[in-house]
Amino acid sequence: MSNFTEFFSFADPNVRYVTLGSILITASSALVGSFTFLNKKSLLGDAIAHAVLPGICLGFMLSGTKNPFYLILGAFITGWLSLQVVQVVTTRSRIKEDTAIGMVLSVFFGIGILLLTVIQKSGNANQAGLDHFLFGKAAALVGNDLIVFSVVAIILIVMTILFLKEFELVVFDRNYALSLGLPVKRIELLMTSMIVLAVVIGIQAVGVVLMAAVLITPAAVARFWTTSIRAMLIVAASVGAFSGLAGAYISYTAPSMPTGPWIVIVVSTLALLSFFLAPRKGILNRHFKQKRFQRTIQDENVLKALYQLGEENKNFYLQRYIDEIIRKRKLHPQRLMASLHRLFAQGYVERSGKLWGLTEEGKTRAQRIVKIHRLWELYLTTHVNIAPDHVHEDAETIEHFLTPELEADLERILNYPTVYPHKTQSPYG
Repeated sequence: MSNFTEFFSFADPNVRYVTLGSILITASSALVGSFTFLNKKSLLGDAIAHAVLPGICLGFMLSGTKNPFYLILGAFITGWLSLQVVQVVTTRSRIKEDTAIGMVLSVFFGIGILLLTVIQKSGNANQAGLDHFLFGKAAALVGNDLIVFSVVAIILIVMTILFLKEFELVVFDRNYALSLGLPVKRIELLMTSMIVLAVVIGIQAVGVVLMAAVLITPAAVARFWTTSIRAMLIVAASVGAFSGLAGAYISYTAPSMPTGPWIVIVVSTLALLSFFLAPRKGILNRHFKQKRFQRTIQDENVLKALYQLGEENKNFYLQRYIDEIIRKRKLHPQRLMASLHRLFAQGYVERSGKLWGLTEEGKTRAQRIVKIHRLWELYLTTHVNIAPDHVHEDAETIEHFLTPELEADLERILNYPTVYPHKTQSPYG
């Protein structure tokens, strides 16, 4: 509890620098990374993050010091150059974009490691700590770094607000943006330059290796929870900011644990939780929806079996034993009983001891299922020219999906039939 109080009092200047710096880096990177994510170019951020390493090394070699201006300038140049190389390779060869990105990533990073090795063996005392750009060292942030981060974050936020509509158009429908006369290539250049800028600034805290996660993962988290791009940008920035704050706090309570990796662990944990728990797109929600739909199909099959038994003796309300229903349709006894109990609770069937039968409401629902089944069979035989003995399985599926509007359209197309394949009649007479 004392650590919590000490940390969030922000009395220690170092805590302020690390925390605010981490928040600014992660929030602004997440904002820009959302467009990369939506543009289905997530690997691009990884390529840029690895491509800035040789620029950092060259900036140091040319200046002889770890002057942030030269390091950032060199990183920006090689990061931006890597994007141009990817574009040239993709447009002027048969190599696909993902392959080109992988090639550029490995080549630039390899050159960066080579230059870093040369620097380390050069004997220049100023090179100490330069290898922190590989994995980041947020604890080394100082007041000047915070000023730079603040300026970059403001630039990225302002550019996002000013060009949001243009970015949306280019990301979702590039051809439509071209037809409107928008300078698409310039807009894409602006987006990529913003990504490079975010990466260049962010690697000081989280490093080359982990920067792609900070760029893309918050956008992935936001995508699970939102359907609007503007809401997604806000959520992604919030997730990034929270990850930066949480990573800094965990690193403060466990000084031997670096901030950058903890930021990535926090945001990755949020992504994992979103993957399972998101209300619309989460795997658990989809699992429960699938289960509910499977139960609905099974319940409708039970209603249909009771209705078809009623067709045999023209008595749709005659109650039946479980064995009779199973003979009509192969159903597991336990699942059949579960369906009957659900249908009873919904008012579609009634029971007398061990006998089960349709209610009037149940008969109406079963009629519609049977009708759709036979309509679809007829459509396949008359309009798709499929043999009558090959249409049953397809109709078994479609009968659970067809909407009332499509049902009406199907009837109109078939001219309101009364006789169906297999010499069956309309369930409505």
